Amino acid sequence: MNISIVGSGYVGLVTGACLAELGNRVLCVDSDLTKTAGLKKGIIPIYEPGLKELIAQNVSKKRLRFGSSIEEAAKVSEIIFIAVGTPSMDNGEADLTGIENVARNIALHMDGYRLIVEKSTVPVETGSWVKHTISTYIKKKTHFDVASNPEFLREGSAISDFMHPDRIVVGVESIKAANILKSLYKPLNAPIVVTNIKSAELIKHASNAFLATKISFINAISRICDKVGADVLEVAEGMGLDRRIGREFLNAGLGYGGSCFPKDLDAFISIAEKIGYSFDLLKSVRHINAEQRAFVLKKIKDVLWIIKDKTIAVLGLAFKPDTDDIRNAPSLGLIRMLEAEGAALKIYDPQVSSKARDALKGVRVCKDPYEAARGADCLVVVTEWNEFKELDFAKVKKLLKRPLVVDCRNIYDPAAMKKMGFTYVGVGRGL
Repeated sequence: MNISIVGSGYVGLVTGACLAELGNRVLCVDSDLTKTAGLKKGIIPIYEPGLKELIAQNVSKKRLRFGSSIEEAAKVSEIIFIAVGTPSMDNGEADLTGIENVARNIALHMDGYRLIVEKSTVPVETGSWVKHTISTYIKKKTHFDVASNPEFLREGSAISDFMHPDRIVVGVESIKAANILKSLYKPLNAPIVVTNIKSAELIKHASNAFLATKISFINAISRICDKVGADVLEVAEGMGLDRRIGREFLNAGLGYGGSCFPKDLDAFISIAEKIGYSFDLLKSVRHINAEQRAFVLKKIKDVLWIIKDKTIAVLGLAFKPDTDDIRNAPSLGLIRMLEAEGAALKIYDPQVSSKARDALKGVRVCKDPYEAARGADCLVVVTEWNEFKELDFAKVKKLLKRPLVVDCRNIYDPAAMKKMGFTYVGVGRGL
């Protein structure tokens, strides 16, 4: 099939590369000319394992190309995915300016049947507005369909998630649109859930909100574990073996972050309020998540006593491993709290060192974890990169001023750390 994807961000690039890998001819369009020029030279603006190679492979086979013209996208492709950003506004609502602009430009330039597909995460009823916008601005009387096809990609495993999905959700208004999308995704051999557009839009927000709820729930449990001397990992294991609950997303730590959960939770709360429902459960989820940074800060203060003028090494900035995404990363909130307490900070992350220099002015960015540990009063592990799981702790102990480790992701064995002579602090480990 001939496919265009408007928006060459995280979702757009992964979707474009994977659809090209399935044998389609894909044009990825973006208004950022610098980004587009870089993509044409093989410069990938994000880090995602395997993405650079997948893009290069499909560019070489002439199945994937990049441009900046929505006019071209509207004229060459039967299917047009909208994958532009929908950032949060101050009131929590999603900013849909980009969605409207793309819909209007498609309407001005399409000259035959087109299936316009929402790929961005959008509030329920956005599809109706996309349809209204295209109907308003369309120049030639031609038939079109609008559909919703939410993405469920996890940063760090996005290619695998696309190629081996749990399910594919398509919200449509016509049999033709349903058949086109079923045909497009048939090679993936995955369950396809066909709904109306509003249901598909809600499925994405409801899914992310539920996962965020699991994370906040286990973080609340971690606080109880610390008070009574229980171990949150053992509690999570016992809960997770129940098939009705499952073990995934029951990992206590600094809370959720990234580009999706915080934004989508705010948007879902706002959506509910606009239709007259106060989603108090999700408001509590958001509150617990925000409190978790302060909970960890108190743990650091409890073992350091005075933070002012102490040097603290922070390992990990990305909101999760195997990505360079620091949008709404829990690390940033903790770092700002430590700065406010007067700490001198040394930080290291395998993928986001350059972004760290821009986001955290005045903070020393180190070339490896050992440089960060040298001369520090405390080592704080924020992101569970595999590199940090394999640290030489005999070396780390010699480099630190005092053998103190605060493990915000519970990746180390408390007994083993204590045996090596470390003061170990986890989250919900009963310590």
